[in-house]
Amino acid sequence: MKIIDISRTLDKNTPTWPGDTPFSYHVKWSKQHTGSVNVGSINMSVHTATHVDAPFHFAEDGEKLEEIPLEAFVGEAVVIDVSNQKAFSLENMKAKLAPHQGRRILFKTNAWEHDDVFPDTIPTLDKEVVEFLKKLEIPLIGLDLPSVDVLDSKDLLIHHTLHEASIFILEGLQLAHVEEGMYQLVALPLKISGSDGSPVRAVLLK
Repeated sequence: MKIIDISRTLDKNTPTWPGDTPFSYHVKWSKQHTGSVNVGSINMSVHTATHVDAPFHFAEDGEKLEEIPLEAFVGEAVVIDVSNQKAFSLENMKAKLAPHQGRRILFKTNAWEHDDVFPDTIPTLDKEVVEFLKKLEIPLIGLDLPSVDVLDSKDLLIHHTLHEASIFILEGLQLAHVEEGMYQLVALPLKISGSDGSPVRAVLLK
């Protein structure tokens, strides 16, 4: 079995949503001072790098992190390469999506060009694509972008349409090194009570 890491690195160079909490790690207690161990602490937004959006992130009555089913984040997944498409329309994607009833769909866009720079613009899915995913009973979509909506969206149409379709959201993946095809996905969020999201260590098993 091959394990493929599809998580973005968390370090001082990790870009965050403009104005959000930057990631930081520091050793609070060093072995030099404790005589036995190093103990570090981190500070970050739960929407940094590779992360899960709980529905509470964009809907006041949405499920919080500990209320969402873990089954959505583990199981059969397909990586679909859409890196040559500027518009993710149903017309362009229907043939690729149709064979994958019930599987998790990971969209490889390659549109986040620089790992240490937050993108200025990103592509997004058309609402019709989400409605088709609902018909396929897709439990989760993931993508290599910081959001499923365009960056300046206020109504978050795609977030809400996915929620209405009972499709969970995995954002900020790193898929540039992953070939299109079938995998097993493991991308479990942390068990953070009351949270609107969580960082994850996402991997594909082949």
